[in-house]
Order: sequence, then structure tokens, then C-alpha cells
Amino acid sequence: MNSTSEQNGTDQSAAGEVVVSLSRCDTQDARTVFDVLAAGFASDHPMGETPEQTEGPRPTVWVTTVDVSAPRAAPAPARLSAPVTVEAQGGYRAVDRLRDHLTGAFAVSVVGTAAGDQEEEVRLRLESR
Repeated sequence: MNSTSEQNGTDQSAAGEVVVSLSRCDTQDARTVFDVLAAGFASDHPMGETPEQTEGPRPTVWVTTVDVSAPRAAPAPARLSAPVTVEAQGGYRAVDRLRDHLTGAFAVSVVGTAAGDQEEEVRLRLESR
């Protein structure tokens, strides 16, 4: 018999995945946020990796996917040179877990939300504590 997740078209392994995009920040601040995420969760960007800055008139957006279903460690406070805008998209519980993790490292403000049937998108503003 099919499980509920198979019946409604969702993959159980993807239930903890959150797509995170960063904008309006410099390369070092993007690295700081990615390092906080990689320390706590499985991520497609290894800790210490420096995100690449694109050249040209268009703004740079850094994107990573993290799996929040098996947290590894609580984050230590981290410093940012300026506020960072974070867009997080995933299941409700997964996005909440990501936000809670980021709150351990930064001062986090919810700037906006968009709710869907099974997923939500949250815009956060991160600042140093």
C-alpha cells in the first residue's frame, strides 16, 4: 500500500529540505550565513566555501539547499558586516526549524511570508546580535 506522502505526490526525504537564497549582502556575509547553515545541517555548499560573486549590473543572489531533518549542532553567534536578506522556501516545519537555527547565530526578523498549501516562503532579515 502507498504511504500518504506517495499518495499526495511528496517525497518523504524532501520533507526537510529548505531552499535558501541570500541577496543584498557581500561575499563574506554570504559565506558567514552559509557556514552557520552547513554547521547545523546537511548542505549542498560545504563549510568554508566562498560563494562566487558574479560580474555585471545584475544583483548577485546566492542559493543553497539544506536538509533540516537531522540537525547536527546548535550555532554559535556570528558577525555580519551589514543586514542580510534571506528567502527560505520549504515545508512549514522545515522553515520553522531553519529560522530557529538562524536565531541561535543572528538577530532574526520576519519581513514577509507567503503561504501555500504545503509549503511556505519566508523572507528574513539577519543582523549581528
